Amino acid sequence: MAKIYFTVTNDLNTDQRMIRICSSLVTAGHEVMLIGRSLSDSNPLENRPYKQKRIRCLFKKGFLSYAEFNIRLFFFLWFEKRPNLIGAVDLDTILPSLWISQWKGCKRIYDAHELFCEMKEIVERPMIYRIWKKIEQYAVPKFKYGYTVNQQIAEEFKKIYKLDYGVIRSISLKNDVNPDKPRQRKIIYQGAVNEGRCFEQLIPAMKNVNAELHIFGSGNFIEQAVALVELHELKNKVFFHGIVSPDQLKKITPEYRIGITLFEPNAKSNYFSLANRFFDYLHAGVPQLTSDFPVYREMNNQHEIALLISDISPVSIANHLNLLLQDDQLWLKLHNNCTSAAAEWNWEKESEVLIQFYRNVLA
Repeated sequence: MAKIYFTVTNDLNTDQRMIRICSSLVTAGHEVMLIGRSLSDSNPLENRPYKQKRIRCLFKKGFLSYAEFNIRLFFFLWFEKRPNLIGAVDLDTILPSLWISQWKGCKRIYDAHELFCEMKEIVERPMIYRIWKKIEQYAVPKFKYGYTVNQQIAEEFKKIYKLDYGVIRSISLKNDVNPDKPRQRKIIYQGAVNEGRCFEQLIPAMKNVNAELHIFGSGNFIEQAVALVELHELKNKVFFHGIVSPDQLKKITPEYRIGITLFEPNAKSNYFSLANRFFDYLHAGVPQLTSDFPVYREMNNQHEIALLISDISPVSIANHLNLLLQDDQLWLKLHNNCTSAAAEWNWEKESEVLIQFYRNVLA
């Protein structure tokens, strides 16, 4: 049995990827602690099979909040007993994980959910980009072991840093959905409400869609998204539900007819993304409108569960949503394909890859 610490900046209750990873490693016999940040809208911690620690910070937003969290994280790890392994989850927790693993002589892995420096909110801020890129160039090459969510991102790490990282996709657990369950003619978005997720196009598109849009989540674009709803006078069509627990979402999502997985193409992190919600929708039997990017196109070619879109203008989004709302035959085909896709793509299978990865690193 190994003692493993993971470090994140996300809300511990809603980070579905880390909930699955930590739970699977506990099942495999390891002692796991997930360390994150206490956010202003964090609900009390839910019971999990692993240990959890929230770090409180004075700064809530911006680069200072990341700096403060990393300082507090460093000292927390410094005073903890030596673990066998520290897992840095994304670039925003990598420095304390690196330094503590070096000084305490334990192994370390880098769990890269995305190409952090290539996110829109970083790419479009040159000074912030330079800071994060320096951190990446300094720290990432020192992580011999790591994995990411798809082969395209793994190839980027190999091309830039000559690192052979594995692939562990962020796939949902099986969701026993009644295929005959009636679906409301409503549209769901679940996940981070962040820049680059096409809310500037999706919200005005709803003026020409005869359905409601329900948004579950929060993020750095939530205030702008609310303002867009007010600007376009869509309060009777677009509804914000805030952060909802993964267990609640698992029950809620199968009630909807269409899911949304859209990204702007002008950031490499978006272009190579493989979002959690892509799998959450398919396991709920919900056809989705998805960006026509390489990873999604490849997966949709294997199991057609989504309507792919390359033109993300409000008119185009509205036309595609209306097609999924009105064409029952198309919707039913995609809905039925979700069942066959879920049998192949599920965490029950993917967790075996995860457990073997850690077995090899810890050997």
